[in-house]
Amino acid sequence: MNSLRIVPLAALTLLAACGPSTSPHPATMSTVAASSRPEAGLDRVLGHDARALIVLFGTPDQDVREEPARKLQYASKLCVLDAYLYPPSSGAEPIVTHVDARLPNGEDIDRASCIAALSRRKEAR
Repeated sequence: MNSLRIVPLAALTLLAACGPSTSPHPATMSTVAASSRPEAGLDRVLGHDARALIVLFGTPDQDVREEPARKLQYASKLCVLDAYLYPPSSGAEPIVTHVDARLPNGEDIDRASCIAALSRRKEAR
């Protein structure tokens, strides 16, 4: 009869170990969520195909293809945006996986600001 009492006690001990910890966690949920989100505005470009970029910005100033990659470049007096497209899997339509932005003189600029400026440029036409 003693052995029957040990089994439930052992099971409760194991379950208690799976419960919430009382020690503080260094990263909260909001910190993790904020660090995994792309810059505001980048979602208009990242993950989209070339057709979506043409709708957003118009005809690219440069269209460079080096299989399997493709780079679309959009330039204005305000900034230059390079969008790099790669197929997510073999035979799939290439999508934007990386974006670089710079001022016309070559200095870095916020990518989301450049995207906003280029999309306003197309709307003004």
